[in-house]
Order: sequence, then structure tokens, then C-alpha cells
Amino acid sequence: MTSRYRSSESADTPAARPNSLSPRRRTALKAAAATAVLAGPLAAAFPARAAEAPLFLHGLASGDPLPDGVLLWTRVTPTAEATPGSGLGPDTEVSWIVARDKALTDVVARGSLTATAASDHTVKADVRGLAPATDYWFRFSAGGTDSPAARTRTAPAADAAVAGLRFGVVSCASWEAGYFSPYRHLAARGDLDAWLHLGDYIYEYGTGEYGTRGTVVRQTSPTHEVLTLADYRTRHGKYKTDPDLQALHGKAPVVAIWDDHEIANDAWSGGAENHTEGAEGTWAARQAAAKQAYFEWMPVRPAIAGTTYRRLRFGKLADLSLLDLRSFRSQQVGVGKGTVDDPDRTLTGRAQLDWLKAGLKSSDTTWRLVGNSVMISPFAIGSLSADLFKPLAKLLGLPQEGIALNTDQWDGYTDDRRELLAHLRSNAIGNTVFLTGDIHMAWANDVPVDAGTYPLSASAATEFVVTSVTSDNLDDIVKVPEGTLTAVASPIIRAANRHVHWVDTDRHGYGVLDVTAERAQMDYYVVSDRTKATATSSWYRSYRTRSGTQKVERTYDPV
Repeated sequence: MTSRYRSSESADTPAARPNSLSPRRRTALKAAAATAVLAGPLAAAFPARAAEAPLFLHGLASGDPLPDGVLLWTRVTPTAEATPGSGLGPDTEVSWIVARDKALTDVVARGSLTATAASDHTVKADVRGLAPATDYWFRFSAGGTDSPAARTRTAPAADAAVAGLRFGVVSCASWEAGYFSPYRHLAARGDLDAWLHLGDYIYEYGTGEYGTRGTVVRQTSPTHEVLTLADYRTRHGKYKTDPDLQALHGKAPVVAIWDDHEIANDAWSGGAENHTEGAEGTWAARQAAAKQAYFEWMPVRPAIAGTTYRRLRFGKLADLSLLDLRSFRSQQVGVGKGTVDDPDRTLTGRAQLDWLKAGLKSSDTTWRLVGNSVMISPFAIGSLSADLFKPLAKLLGLPQEGIALNTDQWDGYTDDRRELLAHLRSNAIGNTVFLTGDIHMAWANDVPVDAGTYPLSASAATEFVVTSVTSDNLDDIVKVPEGTLTAVASPIIRAANRHVHWVDTDRHGYGVLDVTAERAQMDYYVVSDRTKATATSSWYRSYRTRSGTQKVERTYDPV
């Protein structure tokens, strides 16, 4: 692995298409428009073909690496009308090969699958029999057309002594808010064992309905809010046409979990803030459609049907527990109804929490990483002025009349958090690191057992939170220059939350997690302008936790 970040620029990016649509949260017209399949307009957007040769328009991807295998994914477009979500197009045989070399001459595995309209012409090959900790290249073919070759990598053997691991870490990518340059810069590194997507891979809103600083940089598809299976398929298909996302998928395997926007904003087991029962169909039908499309379009193995919680191991150095914090949770507490401390309310569900606790206790690796879609560290807003509190409350989805926590996070389900942290302490489980997205800000936190008495009381774990790829953060909501608000808000937030070592409320970017036996370190990178396809990237901050400490410290040496 190389030891330094390398940047690159790409001219192969679509032009921006600005317009003046103002963001709005809901629209009365979306339900009426939601049943349109849009096969005709989408077909017209694809390249004209004299012959109906299959095309691989949505790239290749791999995911969930194991010591002896990896999951390979693609989507074939067999005919022009067979666009995502259309339900059209013939059954098509798709073959695949895996090789040790990029030229695909040293072939080690091959097979074939049938792409059908029933799975939106997506295919997955769960390839086994590979060597651990090894780079491989793969390709799909159909009807005489070959896809480009893509790289993947297997995990180390379970009992291997691993010197180091390096993961890209991202979350919250809104198509309409800007370009996905963080993906391009991660792809350019060439040193990733895998990359973690911690949720909000897609957004469900219609055009102009979700934060874009008042300008839609590029229009999504379909243009209405996604509700049906055809809608979710179309939206996933749109995202998979992004060249930067395709580049990253083609360089390293992804390990992904969902958050709420893969389904609907502030989703819980029985509904969502952004779902109107009846007018938008039933929640059960919408949730099932969203999950079906997700598993069709993502190289993810469902460990338990319909969920994303599962565990991967990377030698003796680290295991990675991946959570599903939407499928089983109780409804979020609102103003005047319910309490965050109610032991009958849950974020994880009983079975998942027991699974997580058992896995953390039985782990024999040096590090226990937890892929976590919403922040576990407590967060009190503190004495922010009204001009700062209102936009922060909007970003967090809080009532703007005032509330001291975000009830969509672990703060809204304190009994689950209390039980988990007590389990870590009572069983002397160290080196637990939560890797988190969702909040559109970057954080480096200790995870205290009792925030009210910290730092006099213990820290049970640490947490690194990555900012958004493009989704609005605080400066975007207020529409002020980048960095303006974090200079004011960060000291106030840290004063009210003594376990928070650092928070940046304003910038977009990604993280690189580098793990050795001695420490787990997150390097935070920021991009110059989310609205520019050629945005540059630069290192911003680095924080680490040393083995055995359960505390975060700043370091000035990015890996």
C-alpha cells in the first residue's frame, strides 16, 4: 500500500445544469406523479444504437469482501427501452470472469448469470475460492459486449497477522446538491482495502425538495419523490451513472449500510417523517420496494433477510460490525410525546443489540469497528444564539422552538445506548471505534458513559463521524461562506460537550481510516466546491485513538 494520498482530476464529467428551483420539503403533487415509470424519456437519454447490443451503462461494483471471496455486481441494458425501473427488456445471459491480472489473462474463476426484468437486469456473483488479501480484476460480458475491467480485493485470512488496513469512509451523497468528487479522489488513491458507505447513498426526494443552497446543480431522475419499486430502481440507476461513483466502485470493494434516505427521511419501523400513509401508499409497500431496489442495485449481502446488519473480519487486526438502525427502531420522540429514556423504545431492536453485544464480547481482534449510521455520542446544543440554533435545528430535523438533542440519533434511544456502553465497560471491551455518517458534519468524539460528569467519568469507546459528500451542512443552510459558522459554533458545541474533541459544521468531503495494531486514525479530507465537477481535495484534520485508551487525540501526520 502507498502511504500518501494522491490527487487526480477528471475531465470526463457531466456539465452542470443549474436552475433556480427552491428547496421545499414536501409537495402535494408528488403522489400523483409517483406512479409514472418514465421509460420513454429515460430511453431517449441513452446513446442511440443501430444494433441492439447489450451495454453496461451503470458500471461494475464489488462488495462485502471475505478471505476467500467477494460479491461482484453489474447491471446490463439489453435493449434501449430496458431502462432502470421500466420492467422492459429480454432475459439476457451475462458471463463473468475473475483474474489475477488487469489484462484478465490469468483467469481464476468464471461463471454466468441471467439478467431479467424481475431483478431490473441487475446481477450479482458471489465468487468463492479466492486467495485472501489479494487484488483481483473482473469483467462482465453479454451478447458480445465486454464491460471494462474493475479491481477488487479480498479480506485477509481470519487468523492472519495484518500490519495495517485502510478504508475510505463516506456518507450522505445528494445528487442534486453537487458532484461526487470525493468518490473520484478516493478512487485515485489506489491504496484502499475497501470503502465504507455509512448511509444515504441515494436520496428519495423529488427535484428541488432537498437542500441544495437554493440551486439544483444537476437534476435527478425521476423528478418526483420516489415511492414505488420502479421509482427506487430509476433513482438507483441514475446514481450509478455518475462517473466518479463508477470510478470508486471499479477500484475497491464497498461495504455499505443504509440510513433513512434510501427509504424515506427519518424512517422507523412503522413509517417515516417523509411518508404520508394513504396518499403515498402504505409504508409496508414503500419500505419493501426501497429495500428490494437497494439489494438489487448494491453489492451487499443481506445477513438477515431485509436488513443490512452483518459482520466482516479483517484478519486478527479488526472486525467490522455493520448496523441497521432503521428497520427495527421505535418512532422518534417528538415534542410533548414520549421520552428518550423509555426502556420500551429501541433503536436497534432486541435481536440486533444482543447480536452486537455478543460479537463485541467474543471478538479476538485488536480493534472492534462499528459501522453506525447515526451518531452515538451524546450531543447537547448548548447556548447557541437564535441565528445559529435555527439553521442547526433545521439540519438536524429538530423543532426550531428548541430541544437539546437530536432524537433521530442514539440520543433519542438512551436505554439502548446505556445498555451497550455498560456492556463495553463491564466486560472490559476496549478498542471499540464507531464510524458514523448522517449528520453532515465532521466530528472526533470520545463516547462517555456519563456525559454529564465527563471527563471525570470513563469513556467506553471512540467515534469518528464523516461529513457529507454533497448534502447540505450548516453554512449551506444559512448560505454564508464556508467556514464562517464552524468558527462560531464549534467552540460553543465543544463547551457543552466535553467529550467532543473537534467538530466542523461546514465542509464537504470524506475520510480515510488507517488502522494498525497501535492506533486507529481518521484523516479528514475536504473538497474545494461541491458544485464543481473538477473540485480539488485537500487534507484537513487527523484524529486517532491509541490502543487501550478509549480516547481521541489530534495528530498532525496524515497517513
